[in-house]
Amino acid sequence: MPGIISAVQPDSLAARVGLRPGDELLAINGHSLRDVIDVQFYGAEEQLTLLARRGAEKLTLQAYRRYGEPLGLEFTSPTFDISVRLCNNRCSFCFVSQMPPGLRDSLYVKDDDYRHSFLFGNYITLTNLTEEDWARIEEQHLSPLYISVHATEPDLRRRLLRNPGAPDIMAQLRLLEDIGIEVHTQLVLLPGLNDGPHLDRSISDLGSLYPAVRSISIVPVGLTKYHRGGFRPYTSAEMRRVWEQVTFWQQRLRQRLGVSFAYLADEWYLRLGENVPHQAAYDGLDLRENGVGLTRTLLDDWSQTSKALAALGASQTWVTGTLAAPLLERLARRFARHTGVAVKVVPVPNHFFGPTVSVAGLLTGQDVITRLREDSSQGIVVLPAVMFRGPEGRSLDEMRPEEIARALERPVVAF
Repeated sequence: MPGIISAVQPDSLAARVGLRPGDELLAINGHSLRDVIDVQFYGAEEQLTLLARRGAEKLTLQAYRRYGEPLGLEFTSPTFDISVRLCNNRCSFCFVSQMPPGLRDSLYVKDDDYRHSFLFGNYITLTNLTEEDWARIEEQHLSPLYISVHATEPDLRRRLLRNPGAPDIMAQLRLLEDIGIEVHTQLVLLPGLNDGPHLDRSISDLGSLYPAVRSISIVPVGLTKYHRGGFRPYTSAEMRRVWEQVTFWQQRLRQRLGVSFAYLADEWYLRLGENVPHQAAYDGLDLRENGVGLTRTLLDDWSQTSKALAALGASQTWVTGTLAAPLLERLARRFARHTGVAVKVVPVPNHFFGPTVSVAGLLTGQDVITRLREDSSQGIVVLPAVMFRGPEGRSLDEMRPEEIARALERPVVAF
């Protein structure tokens, strides 16, 4: 199938040759196109022949790419040939499987597509790759990739994925190392299953492949009230043991590799009341999409953020999830002292997903409205911007900040 063009950047090659939104890009230099990766790969040449379709008319457009000139195309979908490659595992702790009914369709898609891993940093399992996929990864050097490992012991990993046919992940990672692909990995830990000695084994195995395996993000399992797999969250004592175990490994690996290599998600620090590491401890990596280092970014950017908040004036209500509330309360006290602006921090319990979900990014508009209607505060409501990452800046329950403002009859801003 062709790639349907949604936008053409001005001052780009595509604009110069006359491509328009709505045109269909069929081939570049004789190569048919499966997705935007093919567009990037085959469109990197200096001399280009673009085959496009506009209505019933086929267009052959030839151009020489000027130095530094972008191709300048955006598409309605990153994949042209087939829909997103779906996951063939049945993990009971998969967050997608724990979604309530009635949400937008995209939230129920179990994406396990290596192309989305390369393009967007989505974590995949490598359990559904064909020989053609492996050949393409090597030919087009699709690096880095982001891999959900969970455990390096083959039998344990198969049990966690509930996939008896899952390949040996270490053999796959060695193959990626051989063809020059860099990998970032994650371990989602479940109490008593893949932690303890199994975690030691996973960190040791993955560390043996550094620098091809560039990092491990270590994340506690997230469970909603719709979970039916029989798992449970970590207790504080169990979290402390994991934190101490990984901290020991970080010290050991920094001596051997020069980097921490294994990075704990912020939740470990926040739940235990530990200080998050300084930025240097993340070794120049951006793992924030996996919940690693978000708090450090907040703290490092706080001076600029607090100036923007102070410019709002009036009294303010800062909304957050229950996990980050203690940290935000400390920042609010400092902010009030320095600016004279009255601030109240309101942690919002997550009734939508259940009380074990405590991060701000999974708050819903309806839970915010319910909680603030119980509160007598006045002034501006400051909501976490991570609530509104859905289409058109919507929350998980399809609300925009302005809709929440109307329901509360209070001004609302998202930061």
